[in-house]
Amino acid sequence: MSPNANRQPAYDEKTPTPTRWRAATTRALYAPGGFFVTGGGPADHFRTSVNASPIVATALARLIDRVDAALGRPERLDVVDVGAGRGELLVALLGRRPPPADRIRFTAVELAPRPTGLPPEIGWVDTIPAGITGLLVATEWLDNVALDVAGWTDDGWRYLLVDPVTGEETLGGPVDPPDAEWLDAWWPRRVVGERAEIGRSRDEAWADAVRRLDRGMALAVDYGHLGEARPGQGSLTGYRDGRQVRPVPDGSCDVTAHVAVDSVAAAGAAVAGKPYSLVTQGEALRSLGVDGRRPPLALASTDPAGYVRALAAAGAAAELTDPSGLGGHWWLRQPVGVDGDRFVAR
Repeated sequence: MSPNANRQPAYDEKTPTPTRWRAATTRALYAPGGFFVTGGGPADHFRTSVNASPIVATALARLIDRVDAALGRPERLDVVDVGAGRGELLVALLGRRPPPADRIRFTAVELAPRPTGLPPEIGWVDTIPAGITGLLVATEWLDNVALDVAGWTDDGWRYLLVDPVTGEETLGGPVDPPDAEWLDAWWPRRVVGERAEIGRSRDEAWADAVRRLDRGMALAVDYGHLGEARPGQGSLTGYRDGRQVRPVPDGSCDVTAHVAVDSVAAAGAAVAGKPYSLVTQGEALRSLGVDGRRPPLALASTDPAGYVRALAAAGAAAELTDPSGLGGHWWLRQPVGVDGDRFVAR
């Protein structure tokens, strides 16, 4: 049975008034009974880089060591996972503790209740703590920060309203001035019938996350788009039980949209006062020692078991770096209080 089969909708079914997408999605995902605060968490419904392979945790452990070195091996090194699901990434990192094991403080940030059996070494909070020294990581968090959607008409951008029961859209009023400014800056194409996903809420969320660091790196890993590659009809979609479904904000499915990563990056850099780095997941993982090349065939005759292990690792690495799949993620790396080149391996 689907873990959502008996879930109660995160709205009042008697009064399902069409509303803007941001409000409807926030209620569907994060209100009591919402998609992300009940059940088994995101891993039950869609595949991410974190739960696809332990390779990502191993690579992040190497990154943590680089951050630690860049910060001069501080007395306490924070590793904060924003949008932590059920803590899968931090559990994996706990098992691969990089060299400063006795100084690391792991913290999961998630609205869902703390999972039963989570190791006590992992803290669990519902808001991003201030005063972070270390690494803040947000894997596929920003794509679930709710946003409004607009349509371009003969008289300009107008909000699209959604019925939370059916998912049907209707045209609303003109967009507010702050959203109009964001669209002018970051979604400049103007074609009647075009849709735009207004990323201002993601910019604000990322800027707030970066602001919580005293020194270190903020890392966002997510699907996204840049400039002229904005999707003309948007990217809003849903996921449930491992399948892509129509995005209906009734609490029964994930509702997600790709991230305007250049806009988010600019917002974070404005807070940090430091330039950001934006690379593909493939580039990022290779810089952290992930190699998707097949092992030499000669190994099969000298060490058959080792060859099988190496072949499996190469296959997993290839999936994580494939630009048409999980390798299509962007890695946004924002240094705070230290120059970004100090995070590079020496």
